[in-house]
Order: sequence, then C-alpha cells, then structure tokens
Amino acid sequence: MLHQINRLLNFALKRGLTPRQDLHYAANRLLAVLGEASFSFEEIDEPSPSADPILEDILDLAVMRSLVEDTPINRDLFDTLIMDCLTPRPAEVARRFAELYEGSPEAATDYFYDLSVSSNYIRKARTDKNIVWSCPSPFGNLEITINVSKPEKDPRDIAAALAAPKAGYPACLLCRENEGFAGNQGRPARQNLRLIPLPLEIARGLGGCGAEWFMQYSPYIYYNEHCIFLNSVHAPMVVDHVALRRLVDILDFLPHYFVGSNADLPIVGGSILTHDHYQGGRRLMPIEGAAVESAFELPGYGDVSVGRLRWPLSTLRLAGRSKERLADLAFHILSAWRGYSDPGADVLAHFEGVPHNAITPVARRAGELYVMDLILRNNRTSLERPYGIFHPHQDVHHIKKENIGLIEAMGLAILPPRLLGELAAIEKALAAGDEALPGPESPDRLAGGIHDDWYLELRRQCQPGADIHQLIRSEVGAKFLRCLLDAGVFKRDEAGLAAFDRFVEHV
Repeated sequence: MLHQINRLLNFALKRGLTPRQDLHYAANRLLAVLGEASFSFEEIDEPSPSADPILEDILDLAVMRSLVEDTPINRDLFDTLIMDCLTPRPAEVARRFAELYEGSPEAATDYFYDLSVSSNYIRKARTDKNIVWSCPSPFGNLEITINVSKPEKDPRDIAAALAAPKAGYPACLLCRENEGFAGNQGRPARQNLRLIPLPLEIARGLGGCGAEWFMQYSPYIYYNEHCIFLNSVHAPMVVDHVALRRLVDILDFLPHYFVGSNADLPIVGGSILTHDHYQGGRRLMPIEGAAVESAFELPGYGDVSVGRLRWPLSTLRLAGRSKERLADLAFHILSAWRGYSDPGADVLAHFEGVPHNAITPVARRAGELYVMDLILRNNRTSLERPYGIFHPHQDVHHIKKENIGLIEAMGLAILPPRLLGELAAIEKALAAGDEALPGPESPDRLAGGIHDDWYLELRRQCQPGADIHQLIRSEVGAKFLRCLLDAGVFKRDEAGLAAFDRFVEHV
C-alpha cells in the first residue's frame, strides 16, 4: 500500500493538484484513510496522465484488507475520500481561479477544469468510454452520444440504499451543501467537488438581493467543459426576466462559454426541476450552425434582430449589442408565449388552470453581439400522447424515451447505455442475415422485443455489401431527428410554419 500511496502523491505533484509544500500533509491524510501507521517517501518515475489506474490498485488492496466492500458504489465513495486528501480546499481553489481570471477567463476555466479532472471529480476514464458520432440531417449535423459513464448498480448497493434512512441533506444533488459531502448509498460522494462563486452582480439579477450563485462542472460531462451554474438556495427552476438577464450576465463573466436553461415545466424540462440552475460549456453546439430562414422586425426593438430558425424545434433567434435590450425582448416573447393558444396547432397555454407553455433559452457571444435562441416548448399531454403531445412519440421510445431537455434541444442526443449492447446485437443479427431478432422464447431476447419492428426496417435497407455498422448509426440519427421533430411545437410543414408566423405576429 505504501508504494501505491507514493504513486498517488507523485501523480498529485505532477498534475499540480497538490503543491510540494503540502506533500507531508497529504501523505498523513492518506495514511489515516488507508490505515497505515508509518510512511517514507520514495522516488516514483512514471507518467501520470490519470489517477484512475492508481486508485484501482489502491481499492483492490483496500478490499483485501476489508477497508471497503467490493461494490461499485462503495468503491466510488472510498476513492472520493482518498482524492479529497489531495485536492485543495474550496477557498484556495476559488482564490486561484480569481487570480487567473485577472489574466483571462480562459486561463481560469482551464485551471478549474483540469483540477476537476485531476481530482477525479470528473471521472474522465469513464466519460471517455461514451460512444459519440455525428449524423447529417436537413438541419445540419446532429450529434449522438450513448452515455455509458455512469456505473451500473450492484444488487447489494440497491439493497443497502433501500435499507438506508431517507436523508434530506443535502436537499438535492445540485445544492451548494454538496461541496465536501461524504455521500452514502443513495447519494454520490462529493468531497472532491469544488465551487466557484459567481460575481455578485450576476447573482443579484436585475438589481435585486438574490442568493449567491456558483459554478461547478458536471461529474459526468456530456461535452467539453460541461458546467452547471447553481443557486445557493434550494429553490425550484424558474425562467423569468431575472433568469434571462442572468444568462447574458454570465456571458460577460465567461464570454468563451455558452449558457442555457432547461424549461421550467415537467416533460419539456430537465431531470432536476427542484433546484434553480443553468448549464453551459466550451462547446459549439449543433443549433449554433442553424440558419435564420425568416427575419422579423418587432416594433420597439429595432436594435435587436429576430429570426425564425431552420431547426427541428420551433426556435426564434435574437441578436443584439445590448444585453439589457436582448433580455427585455426575450422576456417580452416569453410573456406572450406563456399565454398564447392556437388550437389548430394543438397549442393550448392552459388547460384546467394548468400552464403548459415554456421556453428553453440558450445564450452565447458572437463577437460584440449577444445571441439568444428561444426554443418554444409545450408540455400538454393527451390520451393518444400520454408522455406529451410535443414529446418523442411512442414509436421512437425504443431509442429515446426521456425528456428532450436543453442539451438534446441543441442537437446533442444523450441516449441510454442499454443501447450499446442492443445495437451490437442488432448489428450481429444483420450481419448473420437473421430474418428476425430472437423471439420471446430465447434468452437473447432484446429488452422485451422493443426493437423488433425497427430490425425489419433495417433488414429491408441492408443491401449486400453494405456497411452495417454505419447503417445502424445513421438510422439512430434519423430516430433522434424524429424525436426533435416530435418535440417541435410548430411542425416543419406549410401549416406549421404558418402557425409559427401567427405567433410572431401576435408578439
């Protein structure tokens, strides 16, 4: 174990995670966690691109010594405790970020992102296993990811979680109180989480006295420097004038990032609606390449350009030099949309007193311009569409059943990990020329037969000599495009675009 501790200290030193003057302190903390009574430094000469292989060796030894039970959750809880011994304290990280920010925002985020990876808060060895590809569409390239980075739960972990008392602290996974939290069977450990406080003028919004806001990175990043901006108060998601202004204020703080918010209603919102937050990152999203297909002039806002976007979801693009004017117009459009109904297009703002209209806003800088895409959303359901009228329809649920949230609405699919094995099985069956997938009597039956009809379609398209792997990927992309088109409030046909223009005329 002592050799492994030295390897880990060498990694922390080389990656700048632990300064040389803190090595004795870090070593003593590791000894306490790993149950060692004495220690001596040894010279380690090995490349250290990642802590992951060292941690795996330490965890294996810890399991042998009964320091930790050998389940995925318990191993994650224990290795996070280990990495906290090497990670700078929160105040030191915030101080260093501010120091670098004086030179450039890019240098500050480069430091913070590298620290989040080096500390194993971002488990990059896992996220690098995600499957990613691009698919052409009439709206530009869409991007597909199969997210395999979250570990599968061991039955023992599931049983332990059921037996554990239900805790209300922290209130959710996005609460500010997660920084340093030890975790348990129902909550991931966050001892190596660090938060960066946002400037007070951002937190206060439009001159109010709002709560503090912080920035962190997502532990299971879906794209480069995938970050989260979170309210220090556990308060529900809300998209209003203050939120829209806050988005463009964040762009002044981090002009090299985009920032967006999920809609604040279920079905069309994100997975966590109970905590006010936004997402952003250093990534060119597919929606950014979409063209404006029809321009409008809104009275009183001649200094802000407005256009209908050529995009599967119904989107208006605003652009202007004044962030205040941009946010004002965005709120004007949001207010109009909240109360807008067009029964002919299946759009009802309210039904039996329940609101249904919301927006998914996305903001970024383009030189001196502030740009904001307003994606119109409606979460109404019906007997025919119990999951949502403007939600992926049932015939594509075998590929994507979950909400079309902010990230998907920008053209980046986050598909479930089950697809990795299912697509491989489909590819194998097509290559073998099988007339159908395994039936109900077979132990190789795929997820209750959800892909049976799709397999027959693929088989009809599969010509001799075809690249089956590429065919499947292309057809998954086509399914994702269908998901986005289903989620579009105003459809991409003549009647739908005319209905979209009626809304703009209403505004």
